[in-house]
This record gives sequence, structure tokens and C-alpha cells, in this order.
Amino acid sequence: MPGPDNPPLHIVVPVRDEPDNVERFYRQVLAEIRLPRRLIVVYDRDERATLPPLRAIAASDPTVHLVENAWGRGGRGAVRTGFAQVGEGPVLVAMADLSDDLSLVPEMYRRYLAGNDVVCPSRWAPGGRQLGGPAVKRLLSRTAGVSLHRLRGVPTRDVTNNFRLYDKALLDRLDLDEKGGFALAMEITVRAFVSGARIAELPTTWRSRTAGRSKFRMWRWLPAYLKWYLWALSHRRRGTRPAAARGRPEDGVPGRAAVR
Repeated sequence: MPGPDNPPLHIVVPVRDEPDNVERFYRQVLAEIRLPRRLIVVYDRDERATLPPLRAIAASDPTVHLVENAWGRGGRGAVRTGFAQVGEGPVLVAMADLSDDLSLVPEMYRRYLAGNDVVCPSRWAPGGRQLGGPAVKRLLSRTAGVSLHRLRGVPTRDVTNNFRLYDKALLDRLDLDEKGGFALAMEITVRAFVSGARIAELPTTWRSRTAGRSKFRMWRWLPAYLKWYLWALSHRRRGTRPAAARGRPEDGVPGRAAVR
């Protein structure tokens, strides 16, 4: 187990209409994230189908907390509701649709302890890949991420992936927009970059869901993605924050993930 200098990991999981996935997701968390953790599951008000299995899980595991979305329906509101439940330390955002590779989380945690403010699994880094999903969405995401990496030096090639680990102190410093759906991850990443935050990237494999329906609405949120793309191009970076370790990455963090 991490030593006293290493903070627990807060995992924010937005859910909506995921009755077929939440139990499998929880089993993956138990198998892959063997760290002191707090699982914050945020649901919308109409989550009648998903709540029964979630309540059963929470009743058997005191580290699981169910929170109603306080920012309005949708993924952005759910994630921000989860952020508000965390006082300090590392905050991981993961989707309950089983698309994210949770085996990377121990390595993401190490990189946070080494002093990074944002840790970004990337589909478009060397060794990363995306399996399934709409081709147009894949093209737009890759084009945005790789071009910002090359033109502006953003340290990740995947600015749109919501699977992220953040430092809560960084989140508290950012004045986030009220709207924009799942463009929230891109907003945080480019704002963090311009502010001088330290950002790390590692390759990941993203897999399309096998159960349930996607909540992603590309055409509805495309203006928000475009806004933050242009914002990143037009704002000058203030300089990188000096490295400052937050703990001891070697102190009991289990099993270095195989970075593929």
C-alpha cells in the first residue's frame, strides 16, 4: 500500500443508463486499481435502471459513494459534481462503459506522484490505438490532438480523451465553462498547458463499448471542441511549472503497468 506521503486516489465515474456495465466496471476497478481509493459514482436523476446494482455495490463497499448530478444532466455536470466531492489529491476520470484501459492507472498514479498535474492516456501516441467507434469521430480527435501537439507543443496528442488523471489543486485554479459536454477534458488540458502545468502522456488502447448506447454527441459538442482548439492556438504558454514530487512513486505502488 502507498505510504503516508502518498495520497489516496479519487475516481470520478459519470453514469447514465449503464445497467449492463456497472458491475463489470467495478470488478475491473478491484482487479486493476489496487491502491487506496475512493470511487465517486455520479448519476443523473433518471437513473432508475442503473441505481439498483450501484446501491448493492455501495452497500458492500464503503469506498464507493453514490452522488446525484448537481450540475444538470449530462457528462460535464456529472464530472464536475464528482470534482466537487474531492478536497485535494489525484482525481481520475473514467467511463463506466469499459472503454478505458484501467491497467494503466497505477502508472498514471506514479506519474502524478512524480510531479505531473495532468496525466493523459493517449490513443494517438506511439503504441496507442482505438478499436471501434465512429470513423469521423476518430479522425477529428486525432487531427485535433496531433496538430496541437505539433503546432503548439501540447504534451499530449490526445486532447479529447476523457480518461485522465488530474491534480485537484489544478482543477481548483481553472475557471471552467458551464457548457460544452465532454469537451471538458480538452478544455482542462489546454487550459492546464497554457497555465504552465506539467502534463504527461502515455499510450493507451481505447475500445468501443459492447453494451449500452454511447452518450457522446459529437455534432452537438463540436462547437465547444472547436472553441478550445482555437483558444489553444491563440494563447501563449506561461512556462512550465518546476517539477515537484508529491510522494514516493516506488513506495508500494503495485505492479508497473505495461505501457503499450
